[in-house]
Amino acid sequence: MTEKSAAAVQPAPSRPPVKAVSPESISERIERLYQAISRRAYELFERDGRVHGNDVSHWTEAEREFLQPVTVEMEQTEGEIVLHAEVPGFASSDLEVSVESRRVTISGKHESRNETKEGEDRYIEQRSDEIFRSLELPSEVDAIKVSATLKDGVLKIVLPKVEPKNPAAPESQPA
Repeated sequence: MTEKSAAAVQPAPSRPPVKAVSPESISERIERLYQAISRRAYELFERDGRVHGNDVSHWTEAEREFLQPVTVEMEQTEGEIVLHAEVPGFASSDLEVSVESRRVTISGKHESRNETKEGEDRYIEQRSDEIFRSLELPSEVDAIKVSATLKDGVLKIVLPKVEPKNPAAPESQPA
């Protein structure tokens, strides 16, 4: 069962927002990225003279233009799952962590603008980096108690596991 809402855990500026989401909002994000990458792959296909046989290379080139790779390490103990994701160049305000009972999604967008003026010439360079990583978790977590911190380009997400429900203890019967 997916949690419908969770309070954002943001006690310090270095903590990205953490919220429980419905699977539909993650699907919508995936669909938006898929459409953008698909459009760009088609542009690359047209640029190369509409020659067939390069579908995979066009797709991977378009994907690299839109998304940065996110390296993630997962540690699991009896009571929690801890993720360490490398997100260099992203501030906590650029990131969002979405949690379902058995899935965590890390997304973010960072835009930068560089302006240089030399005499009457003006040079403007804009860059936009986006990340999106969705991971299936090995066990159910409590989406409301999740916390995330960002330090030195590494996002640490602590996901407390849901305590297993004990079945009703069998009543002792008189002998």
